[in-house]
Amino acid sequence: MFRNITPVVKNLLIINVALLIVSRFIFPQLNDWFALYYIHSPYFKPFQFLTYMFMHADFWHLFGNMFGLMIFGPLLEQFLGPKKLLILWMVCGVGSGVLYSGYTAYRMNNLEEKVAMFQNNPNPESFNKLVLENRGFFQSSVFDFVDAYSRNPDDPNKISQAKQTLDAILDIQGNVPMVGASGALFGVLIAFAMLFPNTQLFLLFPPIPIKAKYMVLFYSLYTIYNVFVNNPLDNVAHFAHLSGLVIGGVLVYFWKKDRNSFY
Repeated sequence: MFRNITPVVKNLLIINVALLIVSRFIFPQLNDWFALYYIHSPYFKPFQFLTYMFMHADFWHLFGNMFGLMIFGPLLEQFLGPKKLLILWMVCGVGSGVLYSGYTAYRMNNLEEKVAMFQNNPNPESFNKLVLENRGFFQSSVFDFVDAYSRNPDDPNKISQAKQTLDAILDIQGNVPMVGASGALFGVLIAFAMLFPNTQLFLLFPPIPIKAKYMVLFYSLYTIYNVFVNNPLDNVAHFAHLSGLVIGGVLVYFWKKDRNSFY
C-alpha cells in the first residue's frame, strides 16, 4: 500500500500527521487557532475555513481520514493528475467548512429564537424541551433541576437559574469548533465512485466485497439520515460530510464532461 502512495497523497499525509503531533505535544494553541468556529464566535477567524481541515481531534480521527485518503487517493491522482486531486481535496474541504458554517448559523438562529421566546415567557415546558434538544451539552444534574422547576414554575430563583442555563447553552453551542478532513475525504469518495463505480472494494467491517458505487451510496444515505435526525449526543459533523459529497460530485460531473482536461 505504502509503495503506491502518490506525491499529493503523501504530502497531505505528512502535513496532517505533522500538525497532529505539533498541536498535541508542542504547540496546543494551534487547536484553538486553526479549528473552525461559528462565524459569530469571538474565536472565529476567516483563515479557519482552510486550516480546520488539517486539524484532528485525536489519533483515531486522523487515522480514519488518512486511511481513506491512502485507499482512494492514489488511483484518483493517477487518473486525474496531481493538480486536480489537490483541487478536489481543497475545494471539498474548504467548501464543506463554508456550507457547514451556514448550517451552523441557521441552527444557532433557531436556538436563539427559542431561547428569546423562553426569556419573554418562562415556563417549565419550554425549558424542558430546550434541554432535551440540547442534552448532549448538559450534565445529568440539570434533569434534577428540570423536575424542581416543574414543581415550582413561579419561583423567581428557579426562573433565573433556567435563564442562566439557557444562556450558557447558547454560549457553548456558539463556541464548539469543527476539525478534520472528513469533508475533503467524502469528496474523494464520491469522485472515486463516479469515476470507478464498479471497482470491487473489500470492507473490513463486515468483511465482504462491495462495488464502490454501492459503498458510497450507503455512506450518502447514512449521512443524510444523520443530518435529519440531528442527534444532540452525536458530535460528528454529518452536514460537512454531506457537503463534501455534493461538492465533489459537482466537480467530477463537470470534469467528466470535458475529458480532455484530465492530465
